[in-house]
Amino acid sequence: MTPTIETIVLQPNSLKPLRIPRIITGLWQLAGGHDSAVDVASCAKAMQELSESGFTGFDMADHYGPAEEVVGAYRSMGDGPIIQAFTKWCPAPGPTTREIAEAAVDLALKRMKSEVIDLLQYHIWDYTDMSYLANCEYLADMQKKGKIAHLGLTNTDLSHLKLLYSSGITIASNQVSISVLDRRAHKGGLAEWAEANGVGLLAYGTLLGGFISEKWVGKAEPTELDNWSLKKYKRFIDAAGGWEAFQTVLQALDTIAKKHGVSISTIASRYVLDLPGVAAVIVGSRLGPSAISYASLNLEIFSLKLDDTDRETIAVAQEGLKDLPGDCGDEYRRPPFLTAAGDLSDHISPEDKEKRESLDEAISQGRRVEYSSGSPWEPIAGYCRAVRIGQTITVSGTTARQLPSGGISGGSSAQDQTSNVLDIISGALKALGSSLKDVVRTRVFLVDETDCIDVCKVHGAVFAREGIRPANTCIAGIKLIGPTLRVEIEADAVVGAGAQSPYRI
Repeated sequence: MTPTIETIVLQPNSLKPLRIPRIITGLWQLAGGHDSAVDVASCAKAMQELSESGFTGFDMADHYGPAEEVVGAYRSMGDGPIIQAFTKWCPAPGPTTREIAEAAVDLALKRMKSEVIDLLQYHIWDYTDMSYLANCEYLADMQKKGKIAHLGLTNTDLSHLKLLYSSGITIASNQVSISVLDRRAHKGGLAEWAEANGVGLLAYGTLLGGFISEKWVGKAEPTELDNWSLKKYKRFIDAAGGWEAFQTVLQALDTIAKKHGVSISTIASRYVLDLPGVAAVIVGSRLGPSAISYASLNLEIFSLKLDDTDRETIAVAQEGLKDLPGDCGDEYRRPPFLTAAGDLSDHISPEDKEKRESLDEAISQGRRVEYSSGSPWEPIAGYCRAVRIGQTITVSGTTARQLPSGGISGGSSAQDQTSNVLDIISGALKALGSSLKDVVRTRVFLVDETDCIDVCKVHGAVFAREGIRPANTCIAGIKLIGPTLRVEIEADAVVGAGAQSPYRI
């Protein structure tokens, strides 16, 4: 009997719950770096063959080559099953407007020949760029207009997922890397929180771009790789302990695969699907002639049940792995960049060189450098977000950012407001040629003493990630201007202070 693809409901308690297949065809390989050219018509035909086999969910993005056009071409054919198209909006950091957001959504609708996007997933490149908060509210407004059925996120860590959730953004899913090597979502608490709050995790990278297959069992470490997927996930392997540690895990998967008479990729995918909070796995496809044969192989996932012995075999093999650095999505925001290029050059433009040179010149002249964050109160009250004189930077008392709707980022949660405040401070330091690593002192002002523990946990986690512990003062019982503000933070930094690891006594 041919296995049936499992399904799952996202946002089951909403007015419009979304039922999706638990295996989704990913179209990243249409973005380039795999094939020199993509034939839209032939890809649409392959999409029809896949959908007729039951694979009706497809994941793509605005920058995945012609992926959205392939969906449009498929729908123009008019004789295939109804498919679900999940796309992403991944705008570069910088100024934004409601018109920019709506134009991006309208372009996706036009390309996909659709009146509504089933799931629009938003990617945040830089948490210190506050435009992402406005963009999320703009997308939520377009959801109310009916242009978007459901909103999701990609590569968003736990603190910022909670921040957006507390800000009133209804989130259906978060697409993150999850595999036998990448256990950040479960070790860092993201999966637990997502499951408790109705956010489905869409797992990609489950097969490490093709490394998790019989082809690589017992093979020597490759020195040259011929496509983006392999280049990217070789960096994951290196960060997780190297080729030898990976081979130990791969051989364990091979042993289990032979026991069940299935492929290694089937074992790896089933393992991830069985993890708490995982709604679906995304398996890449070039939509070429081999798409159906791979699809038939993927159906094995739904006829397989791993037993306790299988899971223990995997767990023992994982003991030789190192934890990947940071939280989910950090590979796109901070070193080490686990991307195909090893940096963000394939995704966003590098920092404005001319602006950086101008700053360096002003600093070399000993000038006072003032940075404004765009707060409407700065010109009214005659202050700026931060001032740099020589190597010293002083950051003003900072509260959570007001949203276009009039609300406060982080809502009524002091913990989530703190995440936003520290992002704003980080952005000010970055603009002045510094970083959180250079901070030598912070001052925290709280409205309510009962918020102290939650705020301290965020403060501690942020600076632990930087490997430092600044001097700190925390005062409670302060009346802040603004009825919903619960925390304000000041910071002082000395540029270069974080260049070396601290000497502790």
